[in-house]
Amino acid sequence: MRTKRTINPNNLLSIKKQLQNSSENELNFKKNKIKLPEILIITTFPPRECGIATYSQDLIFALKNKFKKSFALEIVALELEKEKHTYAEDIYAVLETDNQNSYLELAENINENTNIEIVLIQHEFGLFRTNEADFISFLKSVHKPKIVVFHTVLPRPGEKLKLQVQQINNAVDAFIVMTNTSAKILENDYDVLQDKITVIPHGTHLVEHSNKEVLKEKYNLTGRKIISTFGLLSSGKCIETSIDALQTIVKEQPEVLFLVIGKTHPTVVKNEGEIYRDSLEAKIIALGLQKNVKFINQYLPLDALLEYLQLTDIYLFTTKDRNQAVSGTFSYAISCGCPIISTPIPHAVEVLQNGTGIIIDFENPEQLAEQVIRLLNDNKLRKSISANGIHKLAPTAWENSAIAHAMLFKKISDKGIVLNYRIPKINLNHFKNLTTPFGMIQFSKINQPDLDSGYTLDDNSRALVAICQHYELTNDEADLEYIKLYFNFIKFCFQSDGSFLNYVDENEKFTIQNSENLDDANGRAIWALGYLISIGDILPTVLYEKAVLTFQIALINVGEIHSTRAMAFIIKGIYYSSLNSNFIQNIDLLKQLTNKLVQMYKHEAEENWHWFESYLTYANSILPEAMLCAYLATGDNGYKQIAIKSFDFLLSKIFRNNSIKVISNKGWHTKGEVLNYAKVGGEQPIDVSYTILALSKFYTTFKDEKYLQKMETGFSWFLGNNHLHQIIYNPCTGGCYDGLEDLYINLNQGAESTVSYLMARFTMEKYLNNRVKIGTDKKVVSRKIKSKSSLYDLK
Repeated sequence: MRTKRTINPNNLLSIKKQLQNSSENELNFKKNKIKLPEILIITTFPPRECGIATYSQDLIFALKNKFKKSFALEIVALELEKEKHTYAEDIYAVLETDNQNSYLELAENINENTNIEIVLIQHEFGLFRTNEADFISFLKSVHKPKIVVFHTVLPRPGEKLKLQVQQINNAVDAFIVMTNTSAKILENDYDVLQDKITVIPHGTHLVEHSNKEVLKEKYNLTGRKIISTFGLLSSGKCIETSIDALQTIVKEQPEVLFLVIGKTHPTVVKNEGEIYRDSLEAKIIALGLQKNVKFINQYLPLDALLEYLQLTDIYLFTTKDRNQAVSGTFSYAISCGCPIISTPIPHAVEVLQNGTGIIIDFENPEQLAEQVIRLLNDNKLRKSISANGIHKLAPTAWENSAIAHAMLFKKISDKGIVLNYRIPKINLNHFKNLTTPFGMIQFSKINQPDLDSGYTLDDNSRALVAICQHYELTNDEADLEYIKLYFNFIKFCFQSDGSFLNYVDENEKFTIQNSENLDDANGRAIWALGYLISIGDILPTVLYEKAVLTFQIALINVGEIHSTRAMAFIIKGIYYSSLNSNFIQNIDLLKQLTNKLVQMYKHEAEENWHWFESYLTYANSILPEAMLCAYLATGDNGYKQIAIKSFDFLLSKIFRNNSIKVISNKGWHTKGEVLNYAKVGGEQPIDVSYTILALSKFYTTFKDEKYLQKMETGFSWFLGNNHLHQIIYNPCTGGCYDGLEDLYINLNQGAESTVSYLMARFTMEKYLNNRVKIGTDKKVVSRKIKSKSSLYDLK
C-alpha cells in the first residue's frame, strides 16, 4: 500500500516527500533495484468536475494500463486556495493556482526530486487567469524536461497573449495540441517551431457498439428517436439552438426525444446558479416541447454515458464559441457511432470531412432542423456517417493516445525511458461471439459477426488449436463444448476420400470456392487434429478416439500434397499427435514430408539465402518450425540444423529496431533482391502469430534467450509496437483488427485475426505463468493404441 503524499503549499518545505516507497516504483531488475523515472502530471483532477480533469484521469488510466516497468505517474492537482477537494488517487502535491508561494515551493520540490524525469502540464488559460506571471516563472524555475498540453489555442492573438505564449515556449521543451489546426496556429501565429509541436488527438473510449434497440429498452426509450448532447452545461453550449430547431423537427418526427445529458458546470453554478438551465426549461414549456426534451442532470458514470451515446440516433454539438479548439464530448460521440451535426469549430471542420458528419452555421436552428430531419428520414445515410466516423476516430483511442504520449516521453527524456508494453488479460468474448452452434463465422463488420460471410475450415481449425491451448492453460470445462463444436465442423468438412473442403455458406452448404487450392486448408485441419490428439490425456475418451480416427484417415492421401506450407502443417500435426499416440507409420510419413522440405532447402540455400524457396511470402515461420518438430520427433540432427539456419535467416529479415515487420503482400521478398523495409502495409496478425508460436517452440527446445526476447517484441506488435504506433488488438471487444496497412488499421475483427491473436496470447501466457519448464516439451500420458484397424470401427 502506498502512503498518500500531498504537499501543503503553506508548509511544503517542512514536509518534503520521501522518495517513493512503492513496490510499483521499486522493481527488481535481475539483482538491482531500480526506481522508475517519474512523469509528474500537473492538472485538474477528479473529483473536480471539468473537462481537463476527466481528460487527465482517462489519460493516466490508459498510460498505466498500456505500459509496465517503464515509468511512474504522479499527479499534482490544481486547486484554488478556497476550493479544496478530496482525492481517491494518490496525489503527489496540490498546486494552488492563485497562490504565488505554491508555485515557488512546488518548483523547488521538483528540482530536488531526482526521480522526477518529465513534467507534463495540462494547460487551459482560465486555469491560471489571475497568476499568469507566476505560472511562467514556475516553468522557468523547473529544471526538468517540460511538456505543455494546450487545450485551447486562440488564433490571431493580441500582443499580450502572444507574448505570454512565447514566454511559455521559451521555457518548455515540447507542446502537445489536439488538432492539426491548433498546430498550425501555434506555428504561424505564435512563432513556435514545428519540430516542437506534437499532435495527439483527444482520446476516445473503445466500445463494443452494443445493439441500439436493446439499449433503448434498458433506458425506457423504446420507440423514440433519440437526439442527444452532453457535457457540463453552460450558455456557451447554445442548447437553445437545438430547442428552437425542435419546433420544426417534431412536426415531422413527433417521436423525437432530445436528451440534454450533464449537470451544470460547477463554475457556472458558483457564479450565477441555474439561471441558464431554468431559461431552457422555460423555453421548452413555452414551446410545448415537454414530451420531446429530457434533462439528465447528472455527472454520469462513464459506462452509462457511453451507453447513452450508443443508443443515440443523432448527436448535436451546437457550441457558439468560435475559438473552441477541441471537444472531448464531440470525440466521444463519434467514437460511439453517433451520426453528428456540429457547428464549425476547428476540431469539427477537421474531422467531419468525407461523409463523417454534417457542419451547420453557428446559432442557426433552421439549418439544424433541416439536417436532423434529413438524417432521421435516411437510415442508410446515418449508418454510413456512423461507420465513417468510427473509422476516422479509431486512431484516437485512449490506448493509442497513451502510446503517443509515451513515445514523446521517451524522445525528450534526459535519462532514457524504455517502453515495456503490458500484456492484456485474456478475453474470449469476441471469439465466442463469432461462434454459432455450427462453427466459427469467417468475417466481422467492425466487431459484429457477419453471418453472410459463412464459415471456413481454415478458421475452425485454428479455433480448435486456440481453444485447446486455452483448455491446457485453464482446465475450464466450458472449453470442452467449443472443442467438440470445432472438431465437429472439421468432421463436417471431411470427405469420403480422406480430404477436406474449406468453404461453407451461411446455410451450411459447401460453396463453389471449394474447386481448387485446398492443400493449405487440408494441412491446417491435420495440424488442428494433431494438436487435439496431443492433449488427449485431458479429453473425454470418445472425443479423443474420434479425433485419432479422423486424423489417421486424413493422412492416407497426404502424399499427393505438394504445397510447401501444407506439408509443414501436416508435419506439425504428426509431431503433436505423436506426443500422445503410437503410430510408427506416422513418423515414417513425417520423415517423407520433411525430406521433401530438406530437398527444397538444399536446392535454394546459398551463402546469404537460407530458405526453402526463392522467395519469402506468407506464413513463413511454419517452415522452420516444422523442421524443428521433425527433429523433436526423430532426433535427426540434419533437420535441427536446417531448422536453426532457416529460422535465424527469417528472423534477420523481420526483426529490426526492436520491432517486428513481417513479410507482407505489399513486399514479398525475392532471392537476390534487397529487402525494402520502406514498403509498409499488408501486415497480417496471422503471420505475427505464427512467428510467436515458432519462437516459443525454439525457445522451449534450445533455451536461448534471444527467442524469448523476440517473442515479447513480436507480441508487442499487437499492442502498438508497429509502424503506425496503434493497437491491433482491441481489449474492449477481445477482437483483433484484420490488418495493418500503410496509413490505417483495418478495423474489422474477423475470425482469422482474432484467433491468431489468441493463439499468440495463450503462447505468451505459458511463460508469464511459468506453466512450462524451460527446455522440456509438455509431458503427457500416452494412450496405448493396439491397432489402427480397431479405431476404424469407432462410431
